[in-house]
Amino acid sequence: MRGMRSVATRGDLIERRIQEQWTERRGRRLDVLIAGCGWPDPLHLEMESRVVGIDEDHPAARASVESRGDLTSWALGDLRAVPVPPRSFDVVYAPFLLERLEHPELVLDRLVAGLRLNGLLLLRVRDRDSAYGTCARLTPWPLRRLLWHRIAGEDAPEPLPKVYGPAISRAGIHAYCLTRGLVVTDEFLGTSGPAADRPLVRAACTVIEAVSRGRIPASHDEITMIIRKPEDYFTRLL
Repeated sequence: MRGMRSVATRGDLIERRIQEQWTERRGRRLDVLIAGCGWPDPLHLEMESRVVGIDEDHPAARASVESRGDLTSWALGDLRAVPVPPRSFDVVYAPFLLERLEHPELVLDRLVAGLRLNGLLLLRVRDRDSAYGTCARLTPWPLRRLLWHRIAGEDAPEPLPKVYGPAISRAGIHAYCLTRGLVVTDEFLGTSGPAADRPLVRAACTVIEAVSRGRIPASHDEITMIIRKPEDYFTRLL
C-alpha cells in the first residue's frame, strides 16, 4: 500500500492511474465500466475508450444517467443480475455505489470478475464509521429525502437510498480485498458533498465526534481506494 493521501490529490491520482493503465495497453482502447453511473461523477478520459454504465433501476438514477453524455452504453437493473461480461474491462469505477446496496460483496464479486488481469477497481464510498456516515445511517429515509435539498443544495441531484452495511468501511474493504486476492495500491480519506460545504452538516458531525469522544471522526466522510486485480489473481485465490 502506498499510504494515505490528501483528498486534494484524489482526482489527479485516479486520472493518473487510468492513464498508466492505458499506457500499459500500448495505446489500445481502454474499456471502462462505471458501476453506479446514476451518481453524476464522470471520468475525464483523454484517450480512446469505451465507457459502459450500470446502476440500480431507481428513478433518481435513471434521471441522472439519461442526462449523461459520456457513456457509450448503459443498463439499469438489479446489480446482482445486470450483465457484466467476465474479463471485459480494464477499469471499473464505482462512485458512491456500495453504501446503497444490501449485499455489496456480491456486487463487488461480479465487478471483479468483469476486470481483466492487472485491471483497476476504483472505489469511492461514504465511510459508515465516520460522523457523516453515522448521521446518514440514523436518519430515516423519508426524513432524509425531505431535508435533502436543504442539506445538499437546490441543484443537487435527487438522493439515492443508503444502506451502509458493515462492509462499507476502511477495515471492511481491506478484509474483502484480502479474501479475494486483490491489492490495494492507494487509499485516502477526504470530505466532499454536504459534509464539506454545509455548515449545519459540519456542526452535526462535530457533535457526533464529541459525543463519541473521537471514536466516530468528523475529519472525513469519504474513502477512496485504488485496487488492482493482479496478474497471478487465480493463483492467489487457490
